[in-house]
Amino acid sequence: WGGHRDAARTSPWERDTIVNVWSTTKEVTALAVLMCADRGLIDLDAPVARYWPEFATNGKESVVVRDLMAHRSGVAAWEQPVVVEDLYDWQRSTERLAGQAPWWEPGTASGYHAVNYGHLLGEVIRRVTGKHLKEFVATELAGPLGADLQIGAAADDDARIAEIIPPPPVTRDAAELPPDSLMLRTCSSPALGAATANSTGWRRADIGGANGHTNARALVRTMSLISRGSVGPLSLSQQTIDRIFEEQVRGIDLVLGVPLRWGIGFGLPEPATLPYIPDERICFWGGWGGSLTIMVPESKTTISYVMNKMAPGIIGSDRGEAYARAIFDALAH
Repeated sequence: WGGHRDAARTSPWERDTIVNVWSTTKEVTALAVLMCADRGLIDLDAPVARYWPEFATNGKESVVVRDLMAHRSGVAAWEQPVVVEDLYDWQRSTERLAGQAPWWEPGTASGYHAVNYGHLLGEVIRRVTGKHLKEFVATELAGPLGADLQIGAAADDDARIAEIIPPPPVTRDAAELPPDSLMLRTCSSPALGAATANSTGWRRADIGGANGHTNARALVRTMSLISRGSVGPLSLSQQTIDRIFEEQVRGIDLVLGVPLRWGIGFGLPEPATLPYIPDERICFWGGWGGSLTIMVPESKTTISYVMNKMAPGIIGSDRGEAYARAIFDALAH
């Protein structure tokens, strides 16, 4: 680790520094669902409504759990009006998602579930375990593994959280997008500025799509359940790990507008978009600004990078690419 945990560059990044990792949090949420599946609590092929009956409205009756995990449900965000603070109210935000109609035919394409991913899957977890997502992660994942990882962050940890430094402003004018653009609809529902991650409300919330607080060391330990099969007292069956690599959809993502390939809960290599991730049996995902975690079961390897100074762009960063290329080159030799 290195650098500073504040924009003024007065506080060094320490061994125990943690940071909001944005959508890298989705990997933790997906792993939580896979753990439930491994324990027989969730059938990935079952309708979401089996566990969350209220979800079966307005054309979502056929949506199955793996549709949520592969961003295929058609419910990419909340309908307007919605503001960031609405995300902090779990009951209200999940009830609204349950009542919505999908924005495209479920199962036919992916449309990145940018912020609501953890609300959708977290409610399924809550229905089958009785635990909210952040509690499940704390007691069933981070606790047993001794991993410094949380959905949200406790007040006692505020002093060691790195300040998020927003990326350069996007040069693309939102006015260039048509009003019915799924990118615009998703990114404005709610409109979310990077500096929001520095707020107390954000840190205390349960947002399994975007507010995980952790560091690279803890992510490697946690996500090695996929690349190694077992870590400390926890394990995942090979059958469950294999399901991750079942391709659910491949093509232009309706929200992000770039070619993506989704397995169950994780991105799979797509050379057209991320050429530095080898087109092999690898799964991964990353977060806004450039954090990422990559699992390579064939070599029992897990790679993770997190930062507080956010890079521009939708997916990945030059820094993350440089680290990944160097590590994959080392693995090849």
